[in-house]
Amino acid sequence: MDNIIYLAITGVIALPLGFVAGYFLRKKLAQAQANSIEAKADRILAEAKTKQQEYVLDAKEKAVKIIDEAKREEKQLRQEAHAAQQRLERRESMFDQKLIEFQENQTKLQEKVDRVKQIKLEIEQIKIQEGEKLQAIANLSKEEAKIELLGMVEEESKTDLMARIMKLERESSDKFEDKAREIVIDAIQRTASSHAAETTSSIVNLPSEEMKGRIIGKEGRNIKTIEKLTGCELVIDDTPESIMISSFSPIRREVARLALEKLMADGRIQPARIEEFVDKAKQDLSLDIKKAGEEALYKIGITGIDPKLVNIVGRLKYRTSYGQNIINHSMEVAYLSGIIAAELGLEEAKARKCGFFHDIGKAVDQETQGSHPEIGYTILKKFNMDEDVAQAARDHHLDHPQSIYATVVKAADAISGARMGARKDTFEHFVARLEELEKTASGFPGIEKVYAIQAGREVRVFVKPNEVDDYNAFQLAKDIAHKIEEELQYPGEIRVTIIRETRVVEYAR
Repeated sequence: MDNIIYLAITGVIALPLGFVAGYFLRKKLAQAQANSIEAKADRILAEAKTKQQEYVLDAKEKAVKIIDEAKREEKQLRQEAHAAQQRLERRESMFDQKLIEFQENQTKLQEKVDRVKQIKLEIEQIKIQEGEKLQAIANLSKEEAKIELLGMVEEESKTDLMARIMKLERESSDKFEDKAREIVIDAIQRTASSHAAETTSSIVNLPSEEMKGRIIGKEGRNIKTIEKLTGCELVIDDTPESIMISSFSPIRREVARLALEKLMADGRIQPARIEEFVDKAKQDLSLDIKKAGEEALYKIGITGIDPKLVNIVGRLKYRTSYGQNIINHSMEVAYLSGIIAAELGLEEAKARKCGFFHDIGKAVDQETQGSHPEIGYTILKKFNMDEDVAQAARDHHLDHPQSIYATVVKAADAISGARMGARKDTFEHFVARLEELEKTASGFPGIEKVYAIQAGREVRVFVKPNEVDDYNAFQLAKDIAHKIEEELQYPGEIRVTIIRETRVVEYAR
């Protein structure tokens, strides 16, 4: 019990003591802890002050640098502004100097202008005085003297002008003329074909004179039947053992000739047999026409032609123009066109076709209204031929064909028709044509003599030298050529040569 009480008393005494001790201990610990926080805060504050000083120093250094840089830039700008000001001052000084020089030059120029005006007035006065003197000396007015002076200048310029014109024409045409001449000569040398003489009648040889009476028949009924069925005229005269068949159509003449030969071979000449043999002659002629067309096309190398067009081509075998057999002429033009086209770099096959069909209109021109070029164009278009081929048929007689192939065909046609021997003329017609040519060329003033030479291919004109000068001779040749083109019809071309010569004769004694 005592122990318990002792322990209780002890506990009562120790509890306040422990509380007090704990209080002071806690206070001490809190004080120590507070001192530690203050110290840390002081350290942080000290470090912050140090950093602040460093930042301030750094900022001051940067501010100093910025200020120094600004001062340098300001100095540089001031220097540049000063330099610009100096340049501006120098430019203003130069401008003032130039302005002064310009004003001085303007003054000098004005003085020169005034001087020129003065000199001009003096010249005008001198011209007036000289003009008055010239008028007094020449006894001519100003207008009269001007007209006479211009006339003199014109006369002096004629020779120079003529020489210049001739030179330009030679320079521009010599080269092309030489090349064209080579092509044409080569084409002529490489092509030749025979031609039939143009005629409007055919001769049928008889086995005997007795056959004439049989052909005439009783009261002329046989000959009338033949003429009615064939459309030809039979001329029976005193020519022994022959009958002449006359008609403008070669087809009709050929039918009549074949029918007569068949009748004479048969021996039974009467109207019924005449009608039968005329029909047979027409059939035979139709076959011959077709064969002739096929052979001609085969020789030229043209294929794929409509049979009806082949028959039209074959009719050309019995058609002549100016002494030329048209189918032979067409073949020759085809060959020439091909040669010329090859030299010019064109399609040779197309050129041959254009040349062959250029006169196709002549196959029916005696039975159809219109010119053979227009008829030919219509025929070829009807059979859907190439446009160049149709144009060649239409334009081969025009001065300016529309296509190059028509131009080639025109040249080939002229070569074929103009070469020697291609066409047959009677002597009277030939002489009349030459006389007409000479008469046409002689119808100009200043001409002394005119001669047509080279079968009418050239006309030489001798002029009077005291009436026709060189310039007028040059112009005269053009005028004569133009007149011949307008008034005469001729194949090919005619060369006009003007000859002007002055002969001076003196004798030494």
